Amino acid sequence: MAEIFQRKTLKLATTVYWFLLFYMVAALIWWFISLQRLNMQMMKLRLIQLHPENADFSTLYHLVQKEAQRRTVQYISEGSTFLLLILVGAVFVYRVVRRQFRVQQQQQNFMMAVTHELKTPIAVAKLNLETLQRYSLDEEKRNRMLVSALQEINRLNNLSSNILISSQLEGGNYIPAKEEFPFSDTIIQMAEEYRHRFPDRKWEASVQPDIGIRGDSVLLRVLISNLVENSVKYSQKNSLIRLELERERDGVLFRILDEGYGIPTEEKKKIFERFYRVGNESTRVAPGTGLGLYLCNKIAADHGARITVTDNSPAGSIFAVKFS
Repeated sequence: MAEIFQRKTLKLATTVYWFLLFYMVAALIWWFISLQRLNMQMMKLRLIQLHPENADFSTLYHLVQKEAQRRTVQYISEGSTFLLLILVGAVFVYRVVRRQFRVQQQQQNFMMAVTHELKTPIAVAKLNLETLQRYSLDEEKRNRMLVSALQEINRLNNLSSNILISSQLEGGNYIPAKEEFPFSDTIIQMAEEYRHRFPDRKWEASVQPDIGIRGDSVLLRVLISNLVENSVKYSQKNSLIRLELERERDGVLFRILDEGYGIPTEEKKKIFERFYRVGNESTRVAPGTGLGLYLCNKIAADHGARITVTDNSPAGSIFAVKFS
């Protein structure tokens, strides 16, 4: 319902905008025509006032015509300048307004997503813990419910971390550390953690040993976590997720390969924007807030790295982070 209202509001604002722009351009053209008519009338009146028997008639005649021509050129140059300014201003205002509406809609979608993302893991974890408290379950069911509760708590922790770090980075309140970070050991450790958290997934890790980079350990863990979570979120439960780390001649390359749904070509550049999420907001079923990949891009940039996404074969996506 809110999305329909937003569309109607945007359509109304666009209609009013084009009407006002057309009115201003039409008024400018009418102003030019009116001034040119007045210029021609003044020229004719001056020519009528000239006496043919006057010795300077020819000179005065040409002066009156030149004056009229000069005014015509003046009106054309002034009108063209005003028209150019109107069009440049119109394009600028149009883009700003459209971007503002889009950001406002993304922020509303973000708030709705955050509300859902906060309530869902809390409700699931609470239900599991209450069930464990009230009933005596066998060991297998008990472990399964504990794993489910821990997964939801980890999901809640990741969400709160993303929101907090995003706010701090945007406000300039977080200064990334520059210290030696054992990248190889961290990826191996986190891959093992995810293997236990998501036992129904197929996990592979190809990590060259003893690779370290200079950076902020907290932010780099957030980057790895968000990329892995994204692959888990947008791929089938029994599909493969592969983590790779290797040293190249000009730096270190970290990649995550999944066999998920993939990302349309036209959206590959948009997914790193703040609050942006792939697909239609009204039909999307995958949870998320649109902050994860935005944070990955910002963290990578703060570490002098570049993040890219390409298609995996036969299906899925490959996220690559190149540290120079």
